Parts: sequence; structure tokens; C-alpha cells
Amino acid sequence: MTQQEFTVRRARTEDADAFAELMNDPAVFPGVLQLPHTDAGFWRERLKDPGGPTVADLHLVALANGKAIGSAGLHASNPAIRRRHVMSLGMAVAGPWQGRGVGTALLTALCEQADNWLGILRIELTVYTDNTPAIALYRKLGFVKEGTHRAFAFRNGLYEDAHVMARLHPRPPYLEPRR
Repeated sequence: MTQQEFTVRRARTEDADAFAELMNDPAVFPGVLQLPHTDAGFWRERLKDPGGPTVADLHLVALANGKAIGSAGLHASNPAIRRRHVMSLGMAVAGPWQGRGVGTALLTALCEQADNWLGILRIELTVYTDNTPAIALYRKLGFVKEGTHRAFAFRNGLYEDAHVMARLHPRPPYLEPRR
């Protein structure tokens, strides 16, 4: 599998139908915190870009043959001014595309944006403890498990645990020597 089979770009409001389809995929839905049956209207509102480059969210989409096969986003973690250096990560990859490099491409692109263009020091995420492929991907890209939330979310009639993971900027700009 080569990345030439899919492309990664910033998500647009016209991707709302594709996002709704992706998030309702039975291989995706159990791993995210969305409620069942999200629709295009929900995603259209979420993907609006009212403030241009100052928007707190950055959504990327992976496409193959014009169809959304994955998405990932960085989201403002907290409105507190002292937490502006932190963003939260959310991502999903369609069932048939899992394990084929889509997640790596999306996450690599987000980390590059965070490190080189957004001034983000810390990216945080939660991942269900039984999602071993996602945990392996996050570790591969520098995320470290910081703890476990017991009974984190209600999923399929049960309270499920989730790990808290985070990645710090590998070369924080404030640590570079002054010239």
C-alpha cells in the first residue's frame, strides 16, 4: 500500500456527507465518542470555517477515489489562556482502510502542522484500552500513555476504560539556542 492510493487535505464543509458516512461505519463508530446516526447537518456545522486561519480546530480528511476513508483533527483543548499550547486529537479510519497507512499519514500531517505552524507544545488524546492498533499508531508517532480513566465512556451498553496519551513537541521552539 502506497500513499498514492489516497490523498490527505484539509476538510471542507462539502465533505459533511462523507464525514457522516465515515462516522457511521460499524468499524469506526465504536472507537469514537459520537452518538449513533450522526448526519451531514451535524458535520456541516462542525466543519464550517468562520474565522479562516484563526479557527481553533484543524480537520484533515483522507480521500480515495473521492470518498472519505479517514479523518483526523486537532481541537482546542480548553479556552483557558494558560492551556492554549495544548490541542486534543480525534481521528477515525474506515474499516477497509485500517492498517493501510491512512492513520499514519493523517497523524503525521497533524503533528507536522502542530510542530511547525501552530506552536502547539502538547497534543492529548483518549483511546479505548481495547483499541490496540490505535495505541500502537500513537506510540509510533511519539505519544506516551499517561494514565487510564476507568469507566470513561458508555459504549454499547457498558462503561469502558480509556487511556490518556499525550505527545510533547519533539523540539520545542523555546528550547532552541538564541543566535
